[in-house]
Amino acid sequence: MILRYFFSVLAFLMFVLSPISAQNIISDSLLVSSEYADSLFLSRYTDSLATGRVRIDSVYNKGAGGSDVSFYRLFITPTFYYGIASETLSLEDGRRADKTQLEEEIDATLLNLYLSNPHLIKGKESDISQAGQIKEDISEPIMNTVELVEKIDDADTEDLELPMEVVVRKPNFWTFSGDYYLQFLQNYVSGNWYKGGESNYSMVASATLQANYNNKQKVKFDNKLEMKLGFQTSKGDSLHSFKTSEDLIRYTGKLGLQATKRWYYTLQLVAYTQFMRGYKSNDPFVYSDILSPLNVNLSLGMDYNVEAFGKRLTGNVHLAPLAYNFRYVGREALATRYGLDEGSRTMHDFGSELTVDLTWKFSDMIKWKTRLYGYTTYERAEIEWENTITLQFNRYISSNIFIYPRFDDGAKRDDDHGYWQFKEYASIGFSYSF
Repeated sequence: MILRYFFSVLAFLMFVLSPISAQNIISDSLLVSSEYADSLFLSRYTDSLATGRVRIDSVYNKGAGGSDVSFYRLFITPTFYYGIASETLSLEDGRRADKTQLEEEIDATLLNLYLSNPHLIKGKESDISQAGQIKEDISEPIMNTVELVEKIDDADTEDLELPMEVVVRKPNFWTFSGDYYLQFLQNYVSGNWYKGGESNYSMVASATLQANYNNKQKVKFDNKLEMKLGFQTSKGDSLHSFKTSEDLIRYTGKLGLQATKRWYYTLQLVAYTQFMRGYKSNDPFVYSDILSPLNVNLSLGMDYNVEAFGKRLTGNVHLAPLAYNFRYVGREALATRYGLDEGSRTMHDFGSELTVDLTWKFSDMIKWKTRLYGYTTYERAEIEWENTITLQFNRYISSNIFIYPRFDDGAKRDDDHGYWQFKEYASIGFSYSF
């Protein structure tokens, strides 16, 4: 009696709410769309079913019986079930024999919904059948077929010859790099040029080779060989068909032991001379020659590795409070020109030394390389500052501007420039780096 009373109340609520909701939808349609009205009604319908579910659960728990799978039909999207209509409209008694009172009441509730509010039905029983069941009962357990393999006797591995070759490669701590360029300069002046002057041609070739060792365990050994040779011709020089404008052979070697991240205890060796004889225009005197002079500087100090501006500025600074300098002049007539005593070919002295070697890459097209070398015995001093500005037009074409001031108070003093010397040139031509 309690169960029938409850379903009668539930059916009465559905009949009452449905006309009221329909009237509300009709009145509200004057202000809102029909889609919003359906949503409003479904919201009220869902609330009533939620309340009903609590009561149904309480009835079911009191022992009314029935399958709990029947409840879901009241709470999902309103669906048309063919079986309910078939049992009701059948001329014969089509009810299942095992159908409980609870299931009959649920079917009656859904049938009232079909008859009173058919427009609320959104789905069909066939749609649920196509989607499949939530779970499928497994009548028999699934057993995996296991295939056993016969045990094979242990193989005799002593007689096996495997075609294997073990190769152990030692790490390579050496890196190699180089820069080359060959550049030209041509200047033409006609014989009647109002300011005078003369035509001349010049070329300069340069090669810089580096082989550096770093074992990543605090030991570094850097080697750099610089070679530069340039020639020029001029019609005004009647004694020489060509003269050297650039002439240099210089080796720089450094053996370093790491002290901190950027500082190294360093032993540095710098040795330099030239390839050919050096002349002046219309002058037969030889001012320099290979091994005239030869300078060798050995210093002990510390190196600081420079990395700044996102590694665009790189290089190192060498500070040596103790340095030994050796100078040899093969041509005895040039001894006094290079600070040696008359009749002497060699000179030894001790002092301090500084070398700054930096490369600043402003952009892919502009690069500045500078080398500042200073040595002093506290009685005499040598300072050399080499600056090369490179304009790289493409991979193979570049232009160089070379500026080289030099100070040496151990040489003979000049009446115009004193102990200062200066050199400069500009050129354009081929270049290559690796």
